[in-house]
Amino acid sequence: MTQTLTFLGLESSCDDTAAAVVRQRDGGPAEILSSIVYGQTDLHSSFGGVVPEIAARAHAEKLDTCVRDALTQAHLSLDDLDAVAVTAGPGLIGGVMSGVMCAKGIAAARNLPLVGVNHLAGHALTPRLTDGIDYPYLMLLVSGGHCQFLIARGPELFTRLGGTIDDAPGEAFDKTARLLGLPQPGGPSVQAEAEMGDPDRFRFPRPLLDRPDCNLSFSGLKTALMRMRDQIIETQGGLTRRDRADLCAGFQAAIVETLVKKTQRALDLYLAEAPGRPTLAVAGGVAANTEIRKGLMQLCATSGTDFLAPPLALCTDNAAMIAYAGLERFRAGARDGMDLIARPRWPLDKTSPALIGSGKKGAKA
Repeated sequence: MTQTLTFLGLESSCDDTAAAVVRQRDGGPAEILSSIVYGQTDLHSSFGGVVPEIAARAHAEKLDTCVRDALTQAHLSLDDLDAVAVTAGPGLIGGVMSGVMCAKGIAAARNLPLVGVNHLAGHALTPRLTDGIDYPYLMLLVSGGHCQFLIARGPELFTRLGGTIDDAPGEAFDKTARLLGLPQPGGPSVQAEAEMGDPDRFRFPRPLLDRPDCNLSFSGLKTALMRMRDQIIETQGGLTRRDRADLCAGFQAAIVETLVKKTQRALDLYLAEAPGRPTLAVAGGVAANTEIRKGLMQLCATSGTDFLAPPLALCTDNAAMIAYAGLERFRAGARDGMDLIARPRWPLDKTSPALIGSGKKGAKA
């Protein structure tokens, strides 16, 4: 029997409060009926980054409004829903808790199933939401807080081939923007500045390219840029607009080359499994960078691999991806109860050793 499912999704893991409604008929394509995202850029801009306490308070204040607007946009009510999916981690714990508690309230009030979703799985499954691609596919998840190469084999089955051992690319972009006096978020600011610069004037390191694995490191790039900036200021008494554009261009070129070469190694491992239709998908906020996309598209063209990048609105944090990931978990039999917890850390590949180490709260990645 064909079953049509309509899911409400909630996302509040960082600084975007989001709600969305996704519908799918069993065996058919998924349809995004609504997607609402309330950003918090203005709340955090004067601090040079996301302040967790401010973010959590803003989520708590906006979630109910966000849900209402998502239902209104979809022309539905709570009675039309089959389940509620919510980001249960990883992320800033205050924000994640706000989303989980809101989802529990809706599920309890309407006697709806509750499905907790790994935020990273939301990104990793986005290519199936948008294009319905088959497993297995290679996913480059590249965002403000994460960077991993994953072979997606199922809604809860991922093999991590490598990832960052320190800063994620988005974090490096944000820190670079702060060092150069550019507005946040840093990714779009640095890219816009780099478009006016010379990428060959300043040569930055390409970290870990001398190692044969798929791991990455970006914290040293930020340090190298800071030293170059200080050297220019000391030599000429200040930083010109041209200097700043060239620094951004050189920094971005280092990020792009590093990602492309490490992706080649991950692609070789994935292709060795002889997938029926090899596909490289990229998701996460940094996937919006046009130079990174261009480099990955060229790599795929030379290896006979399909390249897939979701629409820009679905690269950054959103609730449509959470609704869809919850829908896939639900079809696979997953259900959560009122004891669902918010997790600051939640690795997708639970069998691989942690890249960044562990603490009392578990593996970071």
